[in-house]
Amino acid sequence: MRVVSARPVLYSFRRCPYAMRARMALWVAGIAVELREVKLAAKPPELLAASPKATVPVLVLADGSVIDQSLDIMRWALAQNDPEGWLAGDDAALIAANDGPFKHHLDRAKYPGRYDEDGVTDHRAAALALLAPLEERLGSAPYLCGAGRSLTDMALIPFIRQFAAIDPAWFAAQPLPRLQGWLDRLIGSDLFAAVMPKFAPWKASDAPVLFGPSSVIPAKAGT
Repeated sequence: MRVVSARPVLYSFRRCPYAMRARMALWVAGIAVELREVKLAAKPPELLAASPKATVPVLVLADGSVIDQSLDIMRWALAQNDPEGWLAGDDAALIAANDGPFKHHLDRAKYPGRYDEDGVTDHRAAALALLAPLEERLGSAPYLCGAGRSLTDMALIPFIRQFAAIDPAWFAAQPLPRLQGWLDRLIGSDLFAAVMPKFAPWKASDAPVLFGPSSVIPAKAGT
C-alpha cells in the first residue's frame, strides 16, 4: 500500500535537466514539497512503486495520485499558482523540438561512443544548428516568448546549459550572443540557485527534507 504524505513528494535528481525544470516550476508556484533525492544507480523501491517508468522527476500528490512527466509537473504546478504568468509562454512546438531533436544530438555530443552509431553525424554541429532559431527569436524579445521568462524558457534552459557545459570555451565562441546572454541571465538567477542545493540520496529512515520558497530544510545535505 502506498503511504500518502501530507504534502506532495518529489523524487528528483539534482543534475537531471527534467528534474531541474520541474523544481523551478514548483518553486515559482510556491508549492513546498518533500524532496527525495534519488541515486540513479540505486533507485528506492518507493520510487518504483510510484512510477514504473522509474525515472525522475516523479511527483506524488497528497491524495496519492502521481505525475511522472516533467512538463506535466510544470503545468500542474503553474495551474495552482502562476505569479509570473509562465503559462502564457507555453510554446509546445519549441519545447518538442528541444525534447526531441535537440536532446537526441545533445546526448550524443555529450557522451560520444555511448551510442551504437557509425559516427558520421557531427552531433555537436547538429545541436548547434538547432539553436540558431532561438538566437533569431531572441532578437525581438529578451526571452523566448516575450518580455519575461516563461514555461518555455525554463523548460529549455537545463538542456542548453548542459550543451554549453560540454565545452564552455567553444560554446562562448559561437555566434549566439543573445542566446548566451539569455543562458547567463537564467542560470545566474536567484530561482536557479534556489533549486540547485545538494542533498544526500534519500532513504526511508531519513527525516523529511522540505523544499520550497518559504523554507528549505536540508535534513541531510550531501556534497
